[in-house]
Amino acid sequence: MNKRLLLAGAAFALSAGAAQTALAQAKPETLVKQRQAAMTLQGKYFGPMAGMAQGKVPYNADTVAYNAALLDALSRMPWDGFADSTKDTKSAALPAVWSEGAKFKDAQETFTKAVQGLVAVSRGGDEAAQKAAIGGVGKTCGGCHQNFREKQ
Repeated sequence: MNKRLLLAGAAFALSAGAAQTALAQAKPETLVKQRQAAMTLQGKYFGPMAGMAQGKVPYNADTVAYNAALLDALSRMPWDGFADSTKDTKSAALPAVWSEGAKFKDAQETFTKAVQGLVAVSRGGDEAAQKAAIGGVGKTCGGCHQNFREKQ
């Protein structure tokens, strides 16, 4: 029994290492496409909530809760796509992503925390609190785009 457990543990460790190696060997163009896809989806699910917060779209608590939950998962996805190997790959990312890595990491964490705050209030049904949290998420998006993305 202990031998099987040891073998299973070793197999798991090897597969985890292989997965990390596969990510490290991903083509820079693939990493850029993946991070762009994640951010496109972030926009898809954030957009309706932003419209609600601005009064342009009728408020719907169910949509806020659903979209906030999806945004929560998506908020963690693009960051490994900013690997050093993508520095010279054509994209809208500014060189500051790599030259100001600590600041970029802080912006990521600020965004993720804002999204988590939105998820927390989205469960409560307080429209004003939800709209304020949506605005907070929007500010973190804009702050990161201001410093780390080419003007569109």
